[in-house]
Amino acid sequence: MIGKIQKVPLREVWKHEALDFTTWLQENMDVVSDVINVPLDEAEREQSAGDFSVDLVARDNSGDPVVIENQLEKSNHEHLGKLLTYLVAFEAKTAIWIVSAPRPEHVSTITWLNESSPASFYLLKVEAIKIAGSPPAPLLTLVVGPSEEGREVGKKKKELAEQDTVMLRFWTDLVDRVQEKTPLHAAISPNRGNWLIDTTGVSGLTYGYVVRKNDARVELYSDRAGDAAENKAIFDALAADREAIEAAFGEPLEWQRRDNAIVSKIQKQIDAGGYADESRWADVQEAMIDAMIRLERGFRPYIRKLAI
Repeated sequence: MIGKIQKVPLREVWKHEALDFTTWLQENMDVVSDVINVPLDEAEREQSAGDFSVDLVARDNSGDPVVIENQLEKSNHEHLGKLLTYLVAFEAKTAIWIVSAPRPEHVSTITWLNESSPASFYLLKVEAIKIAGSPPAPLLTLVVGPSEEGREVGKKKKELAEQDTVMLRFWTDLVDRVQEKTPLHAAISPNRGNWLIDTTGVSGLTYGYVVRKNDARVELYSDRAGDAAENKAIFDALAADREAIEAAFGEPLEWQRRDNAIVSKIQKQIDAGGYADESRWADVQEAMIDAMIRLERGFRPYIRKLAI
């Protein structure tokens, strides 16, 4: 015969959180160890952390402190704040939060902490069960814990955030330089992407600055409402005056009709560098701005002629 699992209210098993549940955890630290797969011992109760007292402080197999905060109730902001306070106060590398019901926002927070900090955070759910009239037994379930995948996600997020900051500074510098040289892009604003665009005055036809790690370019980009036929018509109309446009620009351009794509573009590659080497930003930006001024000058009369 197979018995049926029955849940038991936690307060029937541990009437008092600090006196009963914390004491049970202290005496059964192996149960927690099995769930998080980290050996824990030497658990001590009510260790002082300034004006507060952490529920438990244990030691891992390296002898480092592990702070443990528990609740026989739903997770809340107060206990999350305590957990972080205790982690810092004890200079711990691991924090364990045991709750009866983890709120979704706290699950997300612990996940973010594991991705974004060098410490390891574990969120455990505690339940009590019995089978066919047996004595109640604890059931601890790992809800969130650290992982190599999570660390990699956090590392990638950090790299992207740092790149966003770099890009914003790069474009801020470029916009400042543009405004010193030409009224062409009076309304252009810096952003965190790797491109900066401005209108030509014709729908779907834009001027663009593009920068990558080691190179950059300026371009005239045709993307009218995702209509490949219209974009090719615009490209062909401009290409009919290619020789005159390149003469006004001062050198050859790359004409990319891109027959198998929706968009078309005409561009000039800048080989002075990209955003990776900040010491070269001034040269790269000057080259981009010079090329854009010449690009606009070369295309201006022919964009005006477009009967579209």
